[in-house]
Amino acid sequence: MRLQPPTLDDVKAAQTRIREFLEPSPLRHYPALDRLTGATVLVKHENLLPTGAFKVRGGVNLISRLDAEIRARGVVAASTGNHGQSVAFAARLFGVKALICCPEGANPVKVEAMRDMGAEVLMVGRDFDDAREHAEGLAAEHGYRYVHSGDEPDLIAGVATHTLEILEEQPEIDAVVVPVGGGSGAAGACIAAKTIRPGIEVIAVQSASAPTAHDSWRAGERVERPNTTSAEGLATRTAFELPQRILRQHLDDFVLVSDDDLLAAVGLMIEKTRTLVEPAGAAPLAAALSPQLRPRLRGRRVALICSGANISPKQLREVLSRTR
Repeated sequence: MRLQPPTLDDVKAAQTRIREFLEPSPLRHYPALDRLTGATVLVKHENLLPTGAFKVRGGVNLISRLDAEIRARGVVAASTGNHGQSVAFAARLFGVKALICCPEGANPVKVEAMRDMGAEVLMVGRDFDDAREHAEGLAAEHGYRYVHSGDEPDLIAGVATHTLEILEEQPEIDAVVVPVGGGSGAAGACIAAKTIRPGIEVIAVQSASAPTAHDSWRAGERVERPNTTSAEGLATRTAFELPQRILRQHLDDFVLVSDDDLLAAVGLMIEKTRTLVEPAGAAPLAAALSPQLRPRLRGRRVALICSGANISPKQLREVLSRTR
């Protein structure tokens, strides 16, 4: 059965469900980022949510809606870290067994966090898609509820609450820039923004070293691309059907940035906002500073969805080595 995209009513219902467990994340203005980008910049600090990323919104919404029989069987997911943390966090809230399959090189900060939240973590394969295939096999074998990281209407409705919060607080925003791995966050931003105010631009950003979602959107069909990025929050080599369908209908633009640009943006985010971000969390700033996007945003009110605080010590050392 073809999955139906969530509606704005679904997003509002998700907001009500998750509010008991998640306070709205801060939306903050930084004059230094205005100067650097030429725009009026507001940062939506999803990096300050309990798991450090917007994914937790979707995890709480989805797990809260599972019936008792499915909760008793448990859930399984594949993740490079942030989706897995969201599932682990929500599973702990609702007393559900969670099994997370991560690639062998997954960010150790995220792996440790998932285990601390009570999930069982299996290290499987060389990348996200290897882990995903293993998780799908476990779901079929044991009857677990497989929680896909993109093809889940309840997950997309949950993460869309980040943009709903932005527009409740700052209704005159001109553009929203959101990082993309599988695309659930950008799909959610599109649903909320375009329903409330169709004239708002929603712009996605991904690493040029893992451009699957970008290239699929450009091609109008799902394609597979190599995944060599060090920004695991943006890393996938296959595209997801439901987010792509939503993005093709609503997304205004999609840009690519280099991993070097991502690391430079991490340094700027730490320096100018005094908060810790991982490369995926800094991706919207990297896009706003890019030659292809900066002229387009000049003089406009722009929200950057900063999702991802889970930087590894290795990544942080590399960032700091560049700022000396």
